[in-house]
Parts: sequence; C-alpha cells; structure tokens
Amino acid sequence: MEQFERKVTKVGNSFGITLPNELLKQVGLTHGDDVQVEVKDGKIVLRKKEQMTLPEGIDAEFMDILNDVINEHDKAFKGLVNR
Repeated sequence: MEQFERKVTKVGNSFGITLPNELLKQVGLTHGDDVQVEVKDGKIVLRKKEQMTLPEGIDAEFMDILNDVINEHDKAFKGLVNR
C-alpha cells in the first residue's frame, strides 16, 4: 500500500489537502469529480460519489433545486420527523 504525506492547508474559510495525480488515477478520480467524505473508526474515508441515473422526465437541474431546498430547510424537516 502506497502512503503519501500531506499538510493541511487553509483554503478560504475551510481547510484542505492536495492529492497527487498518481493517487487520483489509481481510484478513478479527476478534477471536478464529486467525493463523498465520511468519518469511520476515527479515520477520514474519501469515496468517489456514484452518479445516479434519474428517472425519465426528471432532469438534473430539478434535482439540484430539490437538493438546495432540502439543505436549506434540513433543520425544519428533522423537526417534523420528531413530532
């Protein structure tokens, strides 16, 4: 297993790390790909986000708008579940 060392750097109001091209090629990632990030057993796990196939008649723009609404009102939706 190859290991790479990287420093955590400031990126705007967040922090980030750079990933070498060699590593990205090994896992099939390229510039602009979406990545899922999770913490599992105290480790950060990165995974290429799988592309979902939309049902006929539903376009990507609609899904983007729906996702924005869900994210914006997430707290309210969770509050409704607990009622």
